[in-house]
Amino acid sequence: MAEQLNLLNTGQVVSTALHTEMQRSYLEYAMSVIVGRALPDVRDGLKPVHRRILYAMHELGLTPDRPYRKCARVVGDVLGKYHPHGDQAVYDALVRLVQDFSSRYPLLGGHGNFGSVDNDPPAAMRYTETRLAPIGHEAMLREIGEETVEFVGNFDNSQQEPTVLPAQLPFLLINGCAGIAVGMATNIPPHNLGEIVDGLIALIDHPDLTEEKLLELIPGPDFPTGGQIVGNGGIKEAYNTGKGGIILRGVVSLEEIVSTRGGKRRTAIIVTELPYQVNKAGWIEKVADLVNQGRLHGISDLRDESDRQGMRVVIELKRDANPEEVIGELYHQTALQTTFGAILLALVEGQPRQLSLRQMLQEFLRFREDTLNRRYSYELGKAENRASIVAGLLKALSAVDEVISILRQSPDGSTAKMVLCQQLELTETQADAILAMPLRRLTSLEQQNLQEEFHQLNEQITSLRRLLEDRRELLKSLKKDLRNLKRKYGDTRRTKLIPGHIAVKADKVKPSSPGEKEKSKISPEEQPPEPAILEFTQRGYVRRLAPGSKKAKAEAIMGENDFLIQTEITNTHQDLLILNTSGKVYPAKVGDISPISARSPRGIPLITLLTSTAQGNVEGILGRFILPETKDTHDMVIVTKQGRIKRLSLEELTNVSKRGITILKVKDDDQLCFAQLTNPNHNLILASSGGRCLRFAINDDQLPVMGRGAMGLQSFRILKSQQIIGCVTIGQEENLLLVTQEGYAKRISSSSIRPGNRGDLGTQMLKFHNKTDNLVAITRTNTSQEVALVTNKDRMLKTSIESIPILDRDARGENIFPMTRDEIITSVVLVLETGS
Repeated sequence: MAEQLNLLNTGQVVSTALHTEMQRSYLEYAMSVIVGRALPDVRDGLKPVHRRILYAMHELGLTPDRPYRKCARVVGDVLGKYHPHGDQAVYDALVRLVQDFSSRYPLLGGHGNFGSVDNDPPAAMRYTETRLAPIGHEAMLREIGEETVEFVGNFDNSQQEPTVLPAQLPFLLINGCAGIAVGMATNIPPHNLGEIVDGLIALIDHPDLTEEKLLELIPGPDFPTGGQIVGNGGIKEAYNTGKGGIILRGVVSLEEIVSTRGGKRRTAIIVTELPYQVNKAGWIEKVADLVNQGRLHGISDLRDESDRQGMRVVIELKRDANPEEVIGELYHQTALQTTFGAILLALVEGQPRQLSLRQMLQEFLRFREDTLNRRYSYELGKAENRASIVAGLLKALSAVDEVISILRQSPDGSTAKMVLCQQLELTETQADAILAMPLRRLTSLEQQNLQEEFHQLNEQITSLRRLLEDRRELLKSLKKDLRNLKRKYGDTRRTKLIPGHIAVKADKVKPSSPGEKEKSKISPEEQPPEPAILEFTQRGYVRRLAPGSKKAKAEAIMGENDFLIQTEITNTHQDLLILNTSGKVYPAKVGDISPISARSPRGIPLITLLTSTAQGNVEGILGRFILPETKDTHDMVIVTKQGRIKRLSLEELTNVSKRGITILKVKDDDQLCFAQLTNPNHNLILASSGGRCLRFAINDDQLPVMGRGAMGLQSFRILKSQQIIGCVTIGQEENLLLVTQEGYAKRISSSSIRPGNRGDLGTQMLKFHNKTDNLVAITRTNTSQEVALVTNKDRMLKTSIESIPILDRDARGENIFPMTRDEIITSVVLVLETGS
């Protein structure tokens, strides 16, 4: 056969072992898939197809300020110039860059149907339109024309394409990436832009930053669909080793709704967020199948009420169902709780590597530093060339008569150029610029403009040389760019981090002695109540003490930025009621709060006393109450930010179930902001941000008792630009403290506020130093107390009440807290003495 082939002049036949050829060919194929398709580059976080889509759109001029263009046009350009593969593969990649539920910060904007979380397919590319998103244009492509990255030939060497885009942010971490190669895979979760920028800046300032500090700055992934991350064990493992399992949960809450069957009120589980990449329609179908198979009990109805406002899946429960058990089964049997398998794998210098979070950030910083060096070198070269030309023009203008004489005497342009170079000592580039100079440049104004341009160019050259020669200056510029991008595109975290809880069944705890065995048969309700003192701190901690127990020092309990704000005397059988800003009340047993110990003198976070469904409202805790024994002589008054007020009998708050009850339905643009326990013979004082105060009696004429379903009454006539900022109940004449957001304060007597009626305009009790100032707080005072003022810059000032003067209502107040620029006071809290 070999001889026959040779006779046909087909070349030499080389004998190769089959397993050797298969091994070599398979490795070449595997590396082609790994490098050319499946894995992202650690520098710009993009796979080749995404990079080619973005660059093709940049060449087409599809910037955010230009009209949208058909996706078919973009796909055609990508296929014809850079990516010789199937059009559907390119379109699928383009669609993912548009979807806001797939990418945390989409790099492309779109018009039309690009799919949904229900796994609906996008419309065909001939219908949809796209263009670059602002963050994609500015943070990914703005520096592409400044010789910042290398270019190579495309598949037929007819075009040049970049090997990497000059990304100004680590999009590999910000948007995440998923890909399956040959023998390896990557699955990088998305993160919050602001947190990643903070981590980068911290690594620039402190290259040896500890893992704990880095985890504080970047506490975990931030998925575009929100949800909750349970515990941080998987996060730590993934960040330290490059691989780990992160537990994700959907966000659920409980509501009382009118049942679709019979019109009676039933408890319903409301799902408003699902874990990342969970198909909503598929999940609903799975829940329905489990109910029909009898594997999931307690559900009477299931429907999807999602709309443009957001996701809302309603799971209506049967009358005898336990909501907590149903939620637990949903977590266990469905994708309402999933594990995100993080694999931080990316290409580093063309080779696949599994990286830790620190290594990924360091690789990006190394790339960004190299990019800035190339960019500044390019800008320096341009500035030096232009400065040389401007210097030549100025030299010609200073000897304009000689230049004109040379031009008149020269037979052609080449001769004139040569003579100019010899007599005026110019370069060829300068001589060309002089020959091309129009006559209007000879005017005095044009000469002045050239002088200014030459001065600016010299300053620019000096600045660029300093950046290139001093690495510290370069890093300062890098940090400045990062902060600008954070300020422009940063947003709040969507995915909440909640602590992981390990449930221990009671039947596993065995008593060790007969005495303990007898005691264990007695339920907590049957055991005699023990007296207790509850102390609450500004940072949301609660601690339980026995009367007469030795108390720890304030510093050991709370640290510098925390202090006591409330003390309640109670017993272990009573309920602690926790009210949130959405108008719901949740109960917690005082007996469930562990007494303080030497290991935990600070106590426990108050939020851990609530059920898992209520913990999503941790940021909205408004008040903590122990119901008095004489409920018939006390009421609760609640006020919303927009001025709705309601008086509620405390009988409504007895025997509250764990799922909580709603005491006021709050509108979407409003929230509950004040709650007070009061006696019917007290007076109520309300204050607005405009400095007006309204005082009226709490009685059935002014403020009648209402049921839980009532919407409340209008309390105060305030302007549209103002809001209620304080609510105080007083039984007799007392002094009140007024504080403005710019740090001015004064004390007034409550008797100086003229009595009025609910709904009145109130009395102006404070004049402001500046028109931009507003009243931020009103509170009762005690001269032996201190007051803490907290600002939006997380600064805190403590000052004694006695140091603040008592003034009349026309006084402006004194500046007790000098503010920095853009700083305002956000909250004012009375400080209790530790152990008081």
